[in-house]
Formats: sequence, structure tokens, C-alpha cells
Amino acid sequence: MNDSELQLLVEKISVESFGRPFKHQASFNSRLRTTGGRYLLGTHNIEINKKYLEQLGEKELIGIIKHELCHYHLHLEGKGHQHRDTDFKLLLKKVDAPRFCSHLPEEVKEKRSSKKILFYQCTSCHLTYQRKRRIDTSRYVCGRCRGRLKKVKEVILN
Repeated sequence: MNDSELQLLVEKISVESFGRPFKHQASFNSRLRTTGGRYLLGTHNIEINKKYLEQLGEKELIGIIKHELCHYHLHLEGKGHQHRDTDFKLLLKKVDAPRFCSHLPEEVKEKRSSKKILFYQCTSCHLTYQRKRRIDTSRYVCGRCRGRLKKVKEVILN
């Protein structure tokens, strides 16, 4: 699907689901990373993340388009167009649009099988610190006595 086919699809969904025409531009934006699409308040254009079409299919794409069209039509009418507004929530239900888009399969992070625990000890009072992340011992000192820290050991768990 290219931008012109997307434009036709958005116009079709707008008339069928909302009973109003979509008079602005709809396009794919490959730079979108954390969202399925966005409605631009200044230009009234809609941008869609093409990865959602490629990885989750046309049904997910139609849901994203409906969601963005809710922002579009409510904003043009001067009603509450933000996610928290009642007008927006009601229109989402009316047109059967999702409030949030699904997560992309490639972005679901797998838990690492091995974790490490680092142990640091104060050279003055011998207080031991257990951390998951490395500490810069040249910058940080003991919270109890302000003594220098040194790395004691690193344990890797499976």
C-alpha cells in the first residue's frame, strides 16, 4: 500500500464510519516509532506508521485510522479531541475504534536469561551495596560515611 491508496482508504473510512469527509492529507511516516499514527493539529493531516500494516495487517491499520479520525473530526468541530476527553471516548466507542494500538511484535522485549548483580563495599565502614547497574566509583561515595567505594564481586544469575 502506498500513500495514495492510504488516502483513499482514510477518505472511505471517514465517510462510512463518521458520515463526514476527510479533506486533508493522510500519509505513511516511517519515522514514527512508538505510536501507530498521529493527527497533526496545525495542518489537520494524519500520519500512519507503516510497520503496523506490515506486521499486524489491515484490520489493525483500520483501527488506527479510525482512532486518528476521531481526533480529526472532534478537533474540527471544536470538541474535546484529547485522549482524556469524554467526547473522544464516546466517539471511539461509537465507531468501534481502539483507544490504544497493539504492540508491534518486534518491539516486545524478551527478558534476558542471565542477570548480574554487582557488589560494592565502602573502604571505611565496610557497608556493602548490592546493585543491578554499574556504579562509577570515582564519582560516588558511601551514603553513610562518605568513604570510597570499591567493587567486591559480580554474580551472574541464570
